[in-house]
Amino acid sequence: MSDFEIIDVEAHYLKMPSIRERTDSSQDTLLVRISTNAGITGIGEVDSSPLVVKSIIEAPYSHEMVSGLRHLLVGENPLEISRLWDKMLRGTIYYGRGGAVIHAMAGVDLALWDLKGKILQRPVYELLGGGYSTEHRVYASHMFSFTPKENAERAAAAADAGYTAMKFGWEPMGPDPDLDEALVAAIRKGAGTADIMVDAGLAWDAKTALSRARRFEQYQPFWLEEPLMPGDLRGYALLSDATDLRIAAGEQECTAEGYLRLMDQGRVDVVQIDVTRVGLTEAVRIARLAADRGLPVCNHNFTTDINTAASLHLLASIPNALMLEYCVEETDLSKSLVRNPPRIEGGTAYVPTEPGLGVELDDATIEKYLVTI
Repeated sequence: MSDFEIIDVEAHYLKMPSIRERTDSSQDTLLVRISTNAGITGIGEVDSSPLVVKSIIEAPYSHEMVSGLRHLLVGENPLEISRLWDKMLRGTIYYGRGGAVIHAMAGVDLALWDLKGKILQRPVYELLGGGYSTEHRVYASHMFSFTPKENAERAAAAADAGYTAMKFGWEPMGPDPDLDEALVAAIRKGAGTADIMVDAGLAWDAKTALSRARRFEQYQPFWLEEPLMPGDLRGYALLSDATDLRIAAGEQECTAEGYLRLMDQGRVDVVQIDVTRVGLTEAVRIARLAADRGLPVCNHNFTTDINTAASLHLLASIPNALMLEYCVEETDLSKSLVRNPPRIEGGTAYVPTEPGLGVELDDATIEKYLVTI
């Protein structure tokens, strides 16, 4: 019998007082906390629909293959992470196997790895067998502003802050080809010699994306991200074969099967993994599949410093890490949820070396933004 036992799994919905209707997930989050009989607590995060995920965690037992995650985990040994992943997968098999259920499992998985690191007094990347690199190049990740001038100014500010790479994404890109090109031209002008990435935000069909890619090529973007809907594997393959621009995608996926389709059928060039939708257990597996195919991995992160810390542990644990996405759309919630955020200086991020994920919650922030349901 283990000395350690899970006694509770909590799901807390945190949000800013008002949510602007943009594709900006820095405005709210779902926090997962797992408590043990030893008084040690692990934390995780989910980037999904927070209240949907909360219900998946808190749902009561129905029958053997329909249960909430809390019911499946209470009384279990938190050190047995792989077995608990399989138990959650089987216990949700009728209504899960993808989407929000895997997102919920991802948040639990992060909390379990954080717990294991704290119990064993080791950083998570060591427990994952990593240590490939303890520092990573960072790219500053922005939402598009609505005029070329504003985007040029923000790109210049990122370059002045020491970032050697930056990304801009989503609306207003999409409907107007001339505006789209003007936005990319402005970013290139502001960024100087820094690498730029363009996130199209699922805006086009394959032929439109190819037309845009040809217009963007003169500005030398490092990659063009998610120009197509995630299920358009034929379109991704056509686009990847027809342009010299790297095509990046993956944040909409949450299973190894989905990533395999994107890599093998869609033939993308850069694989993007969000650990708050996938979990570290599955993320390492996916990254290894990418490495087998000679593909680099970059994280996706547009939420809080829990995601940043967990992403750094992932990148430290794989041989094909490219760089760290770091959201610069700062909200008080996203930048104050932890008391000791990962160190980022001059465009370089340093992997936390403290036990677990290496970050600790700020209780005042939780109290301030907690939504009681």
